[in-house]
Amino acid sequence: MWQGLVHAMLARFVRVGCLEVTFPDGTMRRYGRDASDPLCLHLRDTALLRALVRDPEMALGEGYMDGRLTIGGDRLHDFLTLVLRNRQAGGLPAWARGADVIRFALRDWVQRNTPGKARMNVAHHYDLSNDLYRRFLDTDMQYSCAYFARPDMTLEQAQAAKKAHIAAKLLLQPDMHVLDIGCGWGGMAITLARDYGVRVTAVTLSANQLELGRARVAQAGLSDRVDLRLMDYRKLTGPYDRIVSIGMFEHVGLPQYQTYFGKLRDLLTPDGVALIHTIGRVDRPHRPSGWLTRYIFPGGYVPSLAEVAGPVERSGLWLTDLEVWRLHYARTLAEWLKRFEAELDAVRATHDERFIRMWRYYLTACQATFEVDRQGVFQVQLARRADAVPLTRDYIARLSATGPVAAQ
Repeated sequence: MWQGLVHAMLARFVRVGCLEVTFPDGTMRRYGRDASDPLCLHLRDTALLRALVRDPEMALGEGYMDGRLTIGGDRLHDFLTLVLRNRQAGGLPAWARGADVIRFALRDWVQRNTPGKARMNVAHHYDLSNDLYRRFLDTDMQYSCAYFARPDMTLEQAQAAKKAHIAAKLLLQPDMHVLDIGCGWGGMAITLARDYGVRVTAVTLSANQLELGRARVAQAGLSDRVDLRLMDYRKLTGPYDRIVSIGMFEHVGLPQYQTYFGKLRDLLTPDGVALIHTIGRVDRPHRPSGWLTRYIFPGGYVPSLAEVAGPVERSGLWLTDLEVWRLHYARTLAEWLKRFEAELDAVRATHDERFIRMWRYYLTACQATFEVDRQGVFQVQLARRADAVPLTRDYIARLSATGPVAAQ
């Protein structure tokens, strides 16, 4: 029964590319018209077939993690690209589309992200191990999209370019007070204090990030200029001359958007400027990935531009600049994956094979999504006054290229 249902589902689904599937009883079937470079998929037990019918996305991820779904040559990137392209082509069966509608309707409940829930969600992902993140991130441990301003950039250079690009949009002057919401391991806070001469208050909900971040601040000799705190952004009091938030907005949760942007407005000085750097969809709103929500980012959500625009408008803030990065995150993820694979012997010392396959699936699925789906990165510049930033964008490229001139 289940094999027949999976066969019918795949016969409808695979319209782009070619997939050769070996079922648990040894039967091999081919799906799709282009047989020039087929992907070979092996489904190893009936329980996996049942799961694929009930929740295809979850079953694919869990099947790969558990080794019950294997791909010839371990061509995971090619396989996930094929899945995404066929999903775009509209091949999902009616019951799977119906399940998507239900999950979309439940997103507000899933993403309610109260302060207590937000703390648990952050701990799930960011408190895994600082050593794990050191294995695949750049030397500054930037865990967000890099900016490949030139195609020949290394990951380290592209992450430095990202920080310079953001700093340019903040229009920093020495001794300004900057708030960093979701500061990670302190890399941006250290850069701004060291290179631009500002004071930084930085907050995170990750105990691991806080411990390492404070150690890095002390090592850089910046303890008098950088204050790292374990604190929810909703508990902050201002004012701040500048606010920066990199890769944190994805964890805010859709029901909290109005609170978030209202808080930004309250925290900014009258001539203050904020820069929000977040993954975003250049498409209509979409349900969050069930697999990513369960295993990687509980409470996470990638917003559409329309979902961001409404709360910004109601907050009373000016949207003074909007930039959309295309494909930069795909390359960033490709670099992370390459470094992760190169460090597998070290990773195995602290994590089992299921974790390794889960992490590989996460990085590869995200890379493929940024390559073929309508997903990019938004940089949203906000201010309380229309004249808080220059009236043309020329200054961004100039300040990005010249660097921390304000501190000279």
